[in-house]
Amino acid sequence: MRMIIPGFGRALTSRGDRPTVDRCMVVFAAVAIAAVFLCACPSADAEIANWIVSWTASPQAPRGVMPTSFSDRTIRQIVHLSVGGTKVRLRLSNEFGQRPVLIGAASIALAGEGAGTAVGGSRAVTFGGAKSFIIPPGAPALSDPVEIAVAPLSDLAVSLYLPASTDLATVHATGLQTAYVSASGDYTGSAEFPVADRFANRFFLTGVMVETATPTRAIVAFGDSITDGTASTANTNRRWPDLLARRLKDAGIALAVLNQGIAGNRVLSDGAGISALARFERDVLSLPAVSHVVVFVGINDIGWPGTAIEPNGIVRTADEIIAGYKQLIERAHLRGLKVIASPLTPFENALANGPNVGYFSPEKEAKRQAVNNWIRTPGAFDAIIDFDAVIADRAHPAAMAPAFDSGDHLHPNDAGYQAMAEAIDLKLFQ
Repeated sequence: MRMIIPGFGRALTSRGDRPTVDRCMVVFAAVAIAAVFLCACPSADAEIANWIVSWTASPQAPRGVMPTSFSDRTIRQIVHLSVGGTKVRLRLSNEFGQRPVLIGAASIALAGEGAGTAVGGSRAVTFGGAKSFIIPPGAPALSDPVEIAVAPLSDLAVSLYLPASTDLATVHATGLQTAYVSASGDYTGSAEFPVADRFANRFFLTGVMVETATPTRAIVAFGDSITDGTASTANTNRRWPDLLARRLKDAGIALAVLNQGIAGNRVLSDGAGISALARFERDVLSLPAVSHVVVFVGINDIGWPGTAIEPNGIVRTADEIIAGYKQLIERAHLRGLKVIASPLTPFENALANGPNVGYFSPEKEAKRQAVNNWIRTPGAFDAIIDFDAVIADRAHPAAMAPAFDSGDHLHPNDAGYQAMAEAIDLKLFQ
C-alpha cells in the first residue's frame, strides 16, 4: 500500500522496515494537515449567528422641504420590522455628508403611542463599545448587538442624540412615518419625549438588523415612489412591501421584506437619489442573505424629462431603459439572486396639476408599452408580478382604475397598494 501526500516527495509503504527520519517527518506532516482541516470545520455545537436585515430605508441627499440641521436635539424614529429576533443592531449612514456626524448617544426600545416607548424601557446602543461615536463623511456605521426581543411586524423606536450642530446631509425623504424631534437635551433613555417638532423624513437611520433563531432569507423591493409608498396613509405601514411582509407572516413564511424604494428614482439618471444602477450594490447586493429582488423602477426615466422640474432632462429611449434592466439582472445573477420584475403601471394624465405637467404624453405612453412588452418577454426576468394588470382600468388600460387612484393618476391609494400585495404569488419566493 502506498500513500502519497501532495507536496512531499517520499511515499509511505506497508513494509516492516524501520521508519527513517524523513518518513517520520512525512507522518508528522500528514497528521498536522489533518488537524488543520478538522479545526477548520465548525462543530455541530458551534454557535452561529443568524443576522438578517429586517428593515431598511435607502439613503439619499436631502431633497425638497426639510430641516437643514439639528443641535442638542434627540430624534426618535419609528421603524416597522418585517421579521423578529432576540438581538438588534442599527445601521446609520453619513454617505452624503461633507463633515463628520457626532452621535452623542443612541437607544432602542419597543415603540409605544406617538413618541413614547412601551413598558420595558430603552436599551443603550453602542458602537465599538462606545456610547458616543463619530461617523466619517461618506461612511456607514454598524452598532454593537443589543439584547432585546422583537416580534415580526413590531415597531421599534430608535433614538439618536445630536449634541453638536449637525448637517442633515443623509436622509430618506419619503418616510411616511413621523420622526419626532425633542426640545434641547438627550432623551435617548427617556420613555417620555418632549416633542418640539415633527417631520415625515428619515435621518441617518438606514437599517435595522435582527438575530434570528434559524437562518432566514430576505426579499428586496427595489424601486421608486410606488415602492416607497407615496400617497399611502402615513404611520399605518400601507406600502405594498409592508403588506407583503404581513401576508408572508400570516402564511407562516419567515422572510424579511426590505423596502429600498426612493420616490422619484430612475434606472439611468440621478435626481431623487442616485440612479438604480448606481445604488444597486449598496441597496441590494451588499445585504446579507438576500435571495430575491423585485425590480419595479423606470417610469420616471420616461416621465421626468420635459417637465418643469426637468425641462432639459435627457430623453431616454425604451432600449436604453431595457439595457439598464439587463445590467441589474446580470449583476444579481452573479450573486445567485432571483430577479422578479413588474411592468410599469398606468400613468395617463399623471401629475398634470403641478410642476410636473407634461409627465405624461402619448409618446411617453408608447415608450412605457415598449418597455413593458420587453419585461413580459419570457426569459427576460426570472419571474413577473404584473402590477400593471392589477391596478389598470380594464376599460381604459392606459389609466389607473379609479378605485385604486390616489388622485394624482400615478400613485395608488391604500386600496391600490393592498391589491398589489395580494396579487403576489408567495410561491415565487420558495
